[in-house]
Amino acid sequence: MYHSWLDRWDEQRARRGEEGKKPTDFALDAERAFPGAKKIKSIEEFCALADQAVADPAFFDDPNVSDQGFERLDGWLKFPSDISTDIEQNNVVSAKITESRSFDQTLVIFHHWNASSRNRQIANFFSQRGITVVEIAMPYHFERSRPGSVHADYMLSPNLGRTIQSVRQAVFDGRKLIRWLKIEGYREISVLGMSLGSWVAGMVAAHDSAVSKASLFLTAGSLADMVWTGRATRLIRDSLEPEIELTDLRRAWGPLNLENYAHSLARPDLDLHVVLAKRDKVVLPELSERFMQRLKDAGARPNILKLNCGHYSLAMPPYILLAGLSLKRFLSRAVKSARRA
Repeated sequence: MYHSWLDRWDEQRARRGEEGKKPTDFALDAERAFPGAKKIKSIEEFCALADQAVADPAFFDDPNVSDQGFERLDGWLKFPSDISTDIEQNNVVSAKITESRSFDQTLVIFHHWNASSRNRQIANFFSQRGITVVEIAMPYHFERSRPGSVHADYMLSPNLGRTIQSVRQAVFDGRKLIRWLKIEGYREISVLGMSLGSWVAGMVAAHDSAVSKASLFLTAGSLADMVWTGRATRLIRDSLEPEIELTDLRRAWGPLNLENYAHSLARPDLDLHVVLAKRDKVVLPELSERFMQRLKDAGARPNILKLNCGHYSLAMPPYILLAGLSLKRFLSRAVKSARRA
């Protein structure tokens, strides 16, 4: 009975999330996704470029590495994004810093899609336990929102190229923030990603050896499959389905598939923690399980917590408390490299 109520609550929450949303048009927009690419007109050409990006180990390495332009004031950090978009607000990254009394550990949080507020309770909880928390705004969210839009419909959309550009921008921004943290003297860097943020956090951890711990909440590998099957992305699928088949979408968004970076996530000096919801209708459990198996096949040994709730009800007690305590234990563990030393 309780879980039936929980399922209904999750469905109501999903419906509220759809309020005010409008379908947007399908577009390739390859020039946004793949800098220097010529204008293309076919899905096959787009997929060929995506295949090249998956094979390119430097695709998520910022070619314009710069540590200039950081401004810190009253617990806020601002710095220029190294990807320039046609939305001026989106080109400046903002992050909320909740300091602890120690430079030993820092947790960088990547929020969920269409987040409307930062995670003040999480930030306060961990800062009081000696972990500095930095909450970064992902593209088109919070201070980076597109004028006149109440949804971050540019970060994840049926525009194939802009979606890749947005996730790539989020990874560049996260890595740039981490470089700054290391320069400032913060030592152990961990990342926490929630839902869509878990894809970004996972990409950052896979490509940046400065990250020693990664916690992924409500995650999976294939972003294409998540969008195609998920409750929260029905409008995007409605725009995609008449134009592209799922097999081609998987190729087109191959650079955003965490399964393609499983071996990097399985590196010996990275600890992994995963929280999944057994009743999730947004990130289907079978997609999460496939990703977990891919990680294990690559040699990773993720610490996995599965809770009997839905995607949105993870935020409710007791599930959020169980998830938080699990994360606390994970962050308190010595890193692998320290254990081997």
